[in-house]
Amino acid sequence: MSRRTERLGSTIQRELALIILHELNDPRLTGLPSITRVKISPDLSVADVYITVMGTPGQQEACLNALRHSAGLLRTRLTREIALRVAPFLKFHLDENLKKELELLNTLRKVAEENAELDRQRGLIQSEEKTQSEEKSA
Repeated sequence: MSRRTERLGSTIQRELALIILHELNDPRLTGLPSITRVKISPDLSVADVYITVMGTPGQQEACLNALRHSAGLLRTRLTREIALRVAPFLKFHLDENLKKELELLNTLRKVAEENAELDRQRGLIQSEEKTQSEEKSA
């Protein structure tokens, strides 16, 4: 990605978030969609917009469909807000990376809890062995 596409991506991300928040009144947008990243094609013709939506998978799909349905309106608003001759076509996708990251963090948390439990059990065993050896020597 070039510096220009990165800057344009972050600008589009910010502007789309404001437009979605203030101007879209679609009832399918219940889970408050968050734009996680925007990837712009090298020729600036297509913008892949990755979103996350809190809610059930059904609510996520409904929100994604609502955004896809309003892509033309969002593109028109973007053309007004950003000084571009032609705004890129918007393609909305659910961001699966966030789900993977949350699953990984959950797995790491479970491993840490299991390690803490094993350490606690080892500590109990060592203290029992120490008291038994003290009783034998006394």
